[in-house]
Amino acid sequence: MERLPNWADLVLVPLVSLLMAAIIAGVIIKILGESPVAAFKLMASGALGTQEGVGYTLYYATNFIFTGLAVAVAYHAGLFNIGAEGQAYIGGLGTGLVCLWLGESPFWVVLPLAVLAGAVSGAAWAFIPAYLQAKRGSHIVITTIMFNYIASAVLIFLLVDVLRPDGQMDPATANFPEATTLPTLNQIPVFNLFFTSKVPANVTLLIALAAAFGVWALLWRTRLGYSIRAFGKSEDAARYAGINPFKITMIAMLLSGALAGMMAINNVMGEAGRLLQNSASGAGFIGIAVALMGRNHPLGVVLAAILFGFLFQGGAELGMWTKIPIEMRVVVQGLVILFTGALDVMVRMMLTRIFAAFRGSKTAKGAV
Repeated sequence: MERLPNWADLVLVPLVSLLMAAIIAGVIIKILGESPVAAFKLMASGALGTQEGVGYTLYYATNFIFTGLAVAVAYHAGLFNIGAEGQAYIGGLGTGLVCLWLGESPFWVVLPLAVLAGAVSGAAWAFIPAYLQAKRGSHIVITTIMFNYIASAVLIFLLVDVLRPDGQMDPATANFPEATTLPTLNQIPVFNLFFTSKVPANVTLLIALAAAFGVWALLWRTRLGYSIRAFGKSEDAARYAGINPFKITMIAMLLSGALAGMMAINNVMGEAGRLLQNSASGAGFIGIAVALMGRNHPLGVVLAAILFGFLFQGGAELGMWTKIPIEMRVVVQGLVILFTGALDVMVRMMLTRIFAAFRGSKTAKGAV
């Protein structure tokens, strides 16, 4: 059976999937009465044409890096974590409590504790689905989806009845103390050479990139990472090799939950400066598409996260300056998910046949 070259599988398949999604999106935009070319130009200029646009693109990408890594780590263990959204909610709760309780402490004390609280809270929320999967055989997809709704309900209850300041109607905590404010990219050396005005992207981007490097080092440079990937490839073979399924399932899901929980540093401690009802903003679900498009590799996740950050910010520009509704960005994201996920096999088969025909023509010419 013909197989695609590795470079084509890693690079060409996602690019073709993205191109097909763009074509379908262009057709929809045309049906809505707008020019697809003008719409894509507006998206590009809005997301990449100004410092503010790039800042928002990187801000959204930071969230997607964390949730994409969360999905990717679980996937390598043969687990499909659909619960990154709920884990990000609870991670935000942990981060928010640290900022409220220790906000007057020095920044260099608050930030590590806030990161740790977000990671521990997200991991704790992933613990029960992981345990049910490892011990009881409960399907991880079902339990993590259910825990998304439970996390949302728990957060709403706490914001309305426990953490909401007296006299405030908005279901949110009080604003965090000034000492918890994260440095934005325009305040960080080297980055301030490009960003000369305030942008929403902040130091969390560097934490996300460090997390991506850490995931790569763990999965491809450690014995534990090898065990996780081996277990994900074949549970029976892993058992035969002496790998403990319970241990790997728990570790992979706890790491996944921790990564999702760390996303809260960006939007809870960073942009919002307080804990809000919808703190995750759907980033947990977008992380699934990011991981799929990035082939569950940390580098691919980072690149796919930047693409989805571009779509998120560019879609907002479309909704602001054209008659195209802002929900169009959701449609484009859905198309990308469709072609990189559900129709991935179709795209790969199409490219495999093209490569096979090309090889066949070269072989025929060589024979002549």
